Amino acid sequence: PASLCGVVGLKPTYGRVSLRGVIPLSRNLDHAGPMARCVSDAALLLRLIEGYDDDDPASLRPPRGGALSRLRGGVRGWKIALADDAYFTDPGIVDAEVLSAVRSAADVFRSLGARVEAVPFPGAREAALANGMMTQADAAAFHRGRLAAYPGRFGRDVLERLQNGAALPLSEYISARRTQVESRRRFERFFQSWDILLVPTTPIPAPQRSGKDAVERARLLTRFTAPFNLTGLPALSLPCGLTDAGLPIGLQLIARPWGDGAVLHAAHAYERAVGRFAMPAEPSPAPECIAEGAPAGRSGRPRS
Repeated sequence: PASLCGVVGLKPTYGRVSLRGVIPLSRNLDHAGPMARCVSDAALLLRLIEGYDDDDPASLRPPRGGALSRLRGGVRGWKIALADDAYFTDPGIVDAEVLSAVRSAADVFRSLGARVEAVPFPGAREAALANGMMTQADAAAFHRGRLAAYPGRFGRDVLERLQNGAALPLSEYISARRTQVESRRRFERFFQSWDILLVPTTPIPAPQRSGKDAVERARLLTRFTAPFNLTGLPALSLPCGLTDAGLPIGLQLIARPWGDGAVLHAAHAYERAVGRFAMPAEPSPAPECIAEGAPAGRSGRPRS
């Protein structure tokens, strides 16, 4: 949602924010996090909602060094990876304007003194497929009573996904859980060498509501977020430009487990360098950020 709407959205490390009271989609994968006009407001909101909750069995205590720090300083000397394999750059799937905006964002980090390299990021496809299977099966398990008694009360696309989840063989679900464990280890090893990974948040800008099959469209829109949802890594979507049609483009920043502060810090450095992107529907000047009092006003592509 954040990428398509031109706002900042943070998916914290799994277990950092309590899910008590949240109607689950997947008890094994759900995250709760803030959306805000700017990075500093997202950080402020996270500080307000995070914390261990003994009444949430998925809640975790942050390890030493996992606490948030103030957003200050830059990213000089940081090692930032730009995903550059076919899964993230396939021109038949990924919109050219999205790719251009993300590569321009990488250039901004270079100008701030970070060491940015285009590298392959293996295992994303398998992780995304496992995330999709688990999400549908877990949702079907939660709704199985309502699904059996009142199938007509679900929207057609939601009903299709729930039925697909209910029909998933147990052996495939077990395989998906194994992929989850293996992907966590693979991604953790990747972040032993890199501070931040950059990928598009979505491969396309916001589509029309009508047209393509809703289930397939949902799969496309979550193509680049699903791998990090499966593995519980902190991921932040940050506006990085507008298409020629005026639609927002999102840059996704991912870090190691409990590296929420790193994605916020890097995103804040980028936002301070290029300014906030004013959406066409926003008043001019755009409303200030609560945490900083920093107005928006820019539109179009970031300078590099």
